[in-house]
Amino acid sequence: MNHQQATEAARLIWQLWQSGKVIDNLPPDCRPQSRAQGYEAQSQLTSVSGRRLMGWKIAATSTVGQAHINVSGPIAGRIFEGQVFPVGATVPSAGNRMRVAEPEMAFVLGTPLHPRAIPYEIDEVMAAVASVHPSLEMPDSRFAEFTQAGEAQLLADNSCAHHFILGAAAQQSWREIDLSRHPVRAQVTRANTQTWYREGRGDAVLGDPRIALAWLVNELTSMGIILQPGQFITTGTCMTPLEIQPGDTVEADFGVLGRVSMRFGA
Repeated sequence: MNHQQATEAARLIWQLWQSGKVIDNLPPDCRPQSRAQGYEAQSQLTSVSGRRLMGWKIAATSTVGQAHINVSGPIAGRIFEGQVFPVGATVPSAGNRMRVAEPEMAFVLGTPLHPRAIPYEIDEVMAAVASVHPSLEMPDSRFAEFTQAGEAQLLADNSCAHHFILGAAAQQSWREIDLSRHPVRAQVTRANTQTWYREGRGDAVLGDPRIALAWLVNELTSMGIILQPGQFITTGTCMTPLEIQPGDTVEADFGVLGRVSMRFGA
């Protein structure tokens, strides 16, 4: 895949993203055939969209999630300006076919992390973190059957990134918490009449959100990418994704790490 093909794949994905339409597969002349080609197409989304890169996401951080979308392991994606909403916002449901919300722990970087020959250790990555935040991700795909699109195309599809809510920073005492054992409780209220709950924990994310964070850092820096101060990294859902419908309200309680909420637009 050359630069022109990667750009064409990104341009088509972005057009679909904005229109809310889906396709079965990318055209053969710009369809990535490998993980590296998928990432190359994804990298062109920044210039094609013209939007500022605000953060990064990890998809498929559990074996169940990986099996569901038929990928060999976790995959990374970009989160752009215009995708991030404030806590309590009404998030558009139009065009979203996945219709799930995922409570996640997100980390904001305080110092840059540069590419290097030796992979970063968890402690090194955590030393670069300025804060941890509760968050919600509402993913989606530009493929009609995203579970059958394959790893390379899903990477070109920005690893199913769509909408995101970043909560307030937790108190500095969060560093004393074992995030792998930290509980998360979420509730979905439907039409202000019916409420149901789901519980999860940090170890749903590759065994520990800090492990997921280090994975993301090493995945990106191995491709020559610099992670910048102020960018956030959301590490994957702490529970089975919450099935939502237009009009639903979602709240996720991360205990001492904070709370985050949103309404899925009618």
